[in-house]
Amino acid sequence: MGNCNETKQKIRVGLLFGSVSSEHEVSLVSAAAWAGALGELTEKYEVILVGITKAGRWLRYGGPIDAIRDGSWERDASCVSCVISPDRGDHGLLVRTPDGCRVERLDVAAPILHGKNGEDGTIQGLLELAGIPYVGCGVLASAVCMDKTVANTLMDAAGVPHCRWCYAIRAEAEQSMHALLDRVEGRLGYPVFVKPANAGSSVGISKAHNRSELQNAIAVALREDDKVVFEEFIDGQEVECAAIGNPGDPGTVSATRPGEILAGDEFYTYDDKYKNGVSQVVIPARLPEQKLDEVRAAAVHAYLALGCTGLARCDFFVERATGRVLCNELNTMPGFTPISMYPKLMEQEGLSFSALADRLIGLALAKKKGAY
Repeated sequence: MGNCNETKQKIRVGLLFGSVSSEHEVSLVSAAAWAGALGELTEKYEVILVGITKAGRWLRYGGPIDAIRDGSWERDASCVSCVISPDRGDHGLLVRTPDGCRVERLDVAAPILHGKNGEDGTIQGLLELAGIPYVGCGVLASAVCMDKTVANTLMDAAGVPHCRWCYAIRAEAEQSMHALLDRVEGRLGYPVFVKPANAGSSVGISKAHNRSELQNAIAVALREDDKVVFEEFIDGQEVECAAIGNPGDPGTVSATRPGEILAGDEFYTYDDKYKNGVSQVVIPARLPEQKLDEVRAAAVHAYLALGCTGLARCDFFVERATGRVLCNELNTMPGFTPISMYPKLMEQEGLSFSALADRLIGLALAKKKGAY
């Protein structure tokens, strides 16, 4: 018989932050919030902080949480070079020491990384190779939701309503610009939204009102990616749901009632989301109860259709003239900053930040193996 005084071994969580991404700074703020939340659960979790610099260096960090938030963590004396080992025998980090490397086992990883090289399937693939369970969507769903052309195609196939759209590759824009402009104008008209297929969080997005602006918007989008997505303008309320659960047990997948974004600009920009705090959040959204429930159901439909796991923020338009509920996109690692919608929606449902982090780690450990 075991000693009744034995304490249960803590779960070792590798909290990843930073990354080579246009959303590096947002990741720092989100990860600091996660570190603070898990700090309230010290009886259950041991947190190992792993920062990734903009240059792509991996550093095991042992300093204060505030230094993560303001970016000064990189200069802290506690930083030691490390990598996640793809060898499943290691099942964790290889940390450099004066004598070589030591192995630090991880039970689970929380990749609180936004944008490219974070929520696009790349880190997820490394964690799959390492055999380390991780918070959030798998390789396929992460890559799908990051690439708007693939996500829109799958939504079409699954019957998830969304706006009319088309796309172009870089070669078409460079070699047949006039034909491309004619095609977009003929199919979608003005105004039209122009987006890089792979960027995330409104980076590189423009709203074009005429041919000149459309051509300029294409150039802006191509700075971020080799594919450009064009979407018709929808005159509607921008609303967002927080979805949670594993598709291996679809009956347990749920979504909150939506909140509403009152954008501080002509559309909900990157700065609105993460920097200037000009946009306002209304929870629940200013919609009739029946429409709130319709958006919530549509979020679960989209979440399952795109194979999401763990969590996603599901963004919708509710068209003013018709009441149509149209999916805009799913974000597989939404922001966890003090002004971010996902944790605010969950808090409204009675789930504190620490309880939410605990739930998401539990979902990661319970995840069934599959294509997602």
